[in-house]
Amino acid sequence: MKRKITLNLFFLFMTMTSFAQYAPVGHLTVFSESGDKFFLVLNGEQQNDVAQTNIRVEDLNQPYYSAKIIFSDNTILEISKNYLPVTDGDGVYKDVTYKLKSDKNNRSKKKLTFFSMIPVEQGFIAPSNVYVVHYGQPERNVGYTQTSTTTTVGTGVNANVNVGGISMNVNINDPYGTSVTQTTTTHTTTDNHSQHIEEAPRGCVSRYAMGSNDFSSALSTVKNQGFDDTRLKTAKQIASANCLNTNQITQICQSFGFEETKLDFAKFAYDFCVEPKNYFKLNNIFGFSSNVDDLTDYVRSRN
Repeated sequence: MKRKITLNLFFLFMTMTSFAQYAPVGHLTVFSESGDKFFLVLNGEQQNDVAQTNIRVEDLNQPYYSAKIIFSDNTILEISKNYLPVTDGDGVYKDVTYKLKSDKNNRSKKKLTFFSMIPVEQGFIAPSNVYVVHYGQPERNVGYTQTSTTTTVGTGVNANVNVGGISMNVNINDPYGTSVTQTTTTHTTTDNHSQHIEEAPRGCVSRYAMGSNDFSSALSTVKNQGFDDTRLKTAKQIASANCLNTNQITQICQSFGFEETKLDFAKFAYDFCVEPKNYFKLNNIFGFSSNVDDLTDYVRSRN
């Protein structure tokens, strides 16, 4: 009788845990088309303490949220939306993306418009230029550890399960148990906040560089500008919102006509390079050794 009760309790606990773990949730991404940094507020809770251009909020368990966009540039008016859905018309949770675009008739206004809606993908990993927030968790939470231990000794089984801070001990008497087995499994998940480091130049180190398709489009945009000054401003805007490798930085530098401009961008892009240890590769873009020395001294001063 005791064994039956304890087994029922154990399976009831595991069923409740599984249900909680796989409860349906939606995800929300908001990005600025023009690169303006902003704060996102959902149901009165600010999601980011540092202004961003691209924010993803995961694990949303309500179909609608009251949203507010507050721009770091105080000349841009706030945006409020009372019912921002993260479900489709049938109430199914989705991975929804909205974009912030400029109002052609008013420079101080932005519009929050629908961009896309796709099914929720388990284990989805956001691009490196997206700031990821897990809704309802503290800003600096670095994750949780899940540990399970099962021990069989002599005539009984003792199981201790700890999932997300919930602990339960179950004793099961089995007169036929004769083996001795011990298994321990530990799984640690780290919140993506730990990847979003604002202190340059380490913010992009060991992260993914801009995807090839996005970079090709970005490079074309830079090259299409008529003057070096405009190309430089465009390139800096792109770099500040993404992570780049040394090859990508080199290609952007090669789009400039003047070495002074190349040097300016090479210094600026160091903060957004995923492999600063290989920054010496940029030395080949210069025709004058004085510029090579200048960049070398700059990199040394940042280490």
